[in-house]
Amino acid sequence: MWASYKKRLTRDLDRWRQNGWVSEEGRAAILADVEASGREFSLPSALGILASVLFGFAAISFVAAHWEEMPRFARLLLLLATIWFGYGVAGWLAARGHRAFADAAILFSAAMFGASIMLISQMYNISGDPADGVLMWWIGALFAGVLLRSNPVLALSLVLVCVWSGMQTLESNEVHWPFLIGWAAVSAAFIWQRWHAGLHLSALALSLFVVSLGYLLDNGHQHALVAILGLVAAGAAIAAEKAAPEHEHVAAPILAYAVAVAFAGLYALQFFENPSLGTLVALAALTLILLLAAISYALATGNRGVLWLGYIGFSLEILSVYWKTVGSILNTSLFFLVAALLVAGLAYMALRLAQRGQGGEAAA
Repeated sequence: MWASYKKRLTRDLDRWRQNGWVSEEGRAAILADVEASGREFSLPSALGILASVLFGFAAISFVAAHWEEMPRFARLLLLLATIWFGYGVAGWLAARGHRAFADAAILFSAAMFGASIMLISQMYNISGDPADGVLMWWIGALFAGVLLRSNPVLALSLVLVCVWSGMQTLESNEVHWPFLIGWAAVSAAFIWQRWHAGLHLSALALSLFVVSLGYLLDNGHQHALVAILGLVAAGAAIAAEKAAPEHEHVAAPILAYAVAVAFAGLYALQFFENPSLGTLVALAALTLILLLAAISYALATGNRGVLWLGYIGFSLEILSVYWKTVGSILNTSLFFLVAALLVAGLAYMALRLAQRGQGGEAAA
């Protein structure tokens, strides 16, 4: 995907250069900036990452099979040697320009660091919360990812932050607010690395955290708060996009995640709570109006993420309302009739606006 984007951008820049819209210096600067903002993720790099995972499992299995036969000091040396062997291989590969394979080797060492924490705890009979071991693991992975500028290891650290927070949440059945500290630290590393895919992972993790608030706060009855937070974030993203169009590439994905969060909150209010029929109809109408507004805005701005979320959310909402009210055929048919008339009316208004726009362009 990254390679195809660079090829397409190169072709566009060549065409713009021929038309005199971009200078040769500007073309070179743009390509250099794009090259610095991300790394190519190809089949060899993907296979390298998978190989590092398999090597990690092989090493852990080998150590576990011979664990009881070795003295403690030999166990420690073996674990340390395995970790530093991975870093040494990473340095050797990076020096020869094989950055993707170097990342795979760093990932192997980060995995072995986590395995070492667990094995050493077992070896010395250290009793404690397993989540604390995961805490040490993600902190170590974060430092390795930052110091060695390895995106896969930073992604691993974010996954471990989520696992750590999930373990704490399951144990206490309460919101694990320290998750935000770990999330912010890893997200800052993503920003420093200018890794857009990592920022999407951060946005997804934060969105899931916000959605979980509805199930954890007030005995699982705060889905309205989740919907409000999503709507506020969506409004802020739209305002930022209008105020600073040059940052549209940042506001657009934020809007998509905000719409998803708002829909998750509204959906839970309708189908995971037990609202009355009147409340259900009102919430369903509000949800459909907001989804249609999101679809309309996405079509106007070319935001494909919001567009597909709107389509999926609209379909899911309609099907869920049907199953919720299937016992009352009259109410179900009336709801679908109102929804159909609403959508048809909006479609007619959109058509009229499009025809007026075309007429204005023709007159001009």
